[in-house]
Amino acid sequence: MSTPVVLVVGLHGAARAAVVDRLLADHPGAAAVRHGPGAGREDLTAELCRLAPAAALLVVDVWDAGEPRAVAEAIAGGGLRLTGVLAALDARHMPIDIIRGDRLEATEPGQGPGPHVAGVLARQIEYATCLALVGGDAEDVELAAAVLAHLAPCTAVHHLRDALPGLAGPALCPRELAARVDPGTALLPCDAQTGAVVTVVWRRLRPLHPARLYAAAGELAACTVRGRGRFWLASRHERMLAWDAVAGQVTVRDAGLWLAALPETAWDMLGPARRAGAALDWNPITGDRVQHLVFTGPDLDRDHIHTLLDSCLLTPEEALAGSRVWRGYDDPFARSADTDAVVSR
Repeated sequence: MSTPVVLVVGLHGAARAAVVDRLLADHPGAAAVRHGPGAGREDLTAELCRLAPAAALLVVDVWDAGEPRAVAEAIAGGGLRLTGVLAALDARHMPIDIIRGDRLEATEPGQGPGPHVAGVLARQIEYATCLALVGGDAEDVELAAAVLAHLAPCTAVHHLRDALPGLAGPALCPRELAARVDPGTALLPCDAQTGAVVTVVWRRLRPLHPARLYAAAGELAACTVRGRGRFWLASRHERMLAWDAVAGQVTVRDAGLWLAALPETAWDMLGPARRAGAALDWNPITGDRVQHLVFTGPDLDRDHIHTLLDSCLLTPEEALAGSRVWRGYDDPFARSADTDAVVSR
């Protein structure tokens, strides 16, 4: 379907409403659809298909805790032309929201606690194709822009008082959007410092000792605002693991097999971004196995973080023992293959 569709996500309804209103004003003939908690994605795509023939642009306002990736993939899968994912961010609140460890309210009665505020915000920022700041004075906007430059360095930041980018371009590919945030292909920040905001990158080739990394995880969570990346744990030699830390909580997820653990005949089953990322990391001995972790926070001590993580690597003697010995290491992260391990500060 040729009518462009844009998602607007964000924690604060007032900020989203301001962005939606601006899009409607800038695109005569546009129509807005509210996608709230409990609403089915099939219902959403059906409503968009109904409105599309008479609309110049369709704007989907996704509720506070809405995950943009799931909605974007549903829209694209429904044959609609997704052209943008905008994160509407209150310039006054965003730098505080990203460190909030409290939870949003559950979307349905009896569902249990809702997701963490900072975790939802991080996923909204990192998946979006455009970041739209709303409100705030010059100091608020400067700080918010500095934080965003570290969290999503490849994504354009606009203030609502300025022109928003054109949204009538080609359809976005869900696979390419996913590649921007998936552990094996994510667009991770580089080492950087903007005022007090610091991003530290740690890359190594030796495997990590599970017990030593687990012991260090709490300190890493406590001193950083955001941490992410992929890593190689000695006790799980064939599995890529994803590090996802925000607001004092570290979540470790299984991200699938390293390419080096797969037969070459299976590589073509993976996307081009995954193969390209592995090629950039490739080492004749370890393959694509790598430690690539990135941490962002105020006044981070780069040397201390490097020293702490280096102390978690296998020693040369441990490394020589090989993967058969490593599999016997006590692994505090271990759960089942489909369960996340969580470490809180």
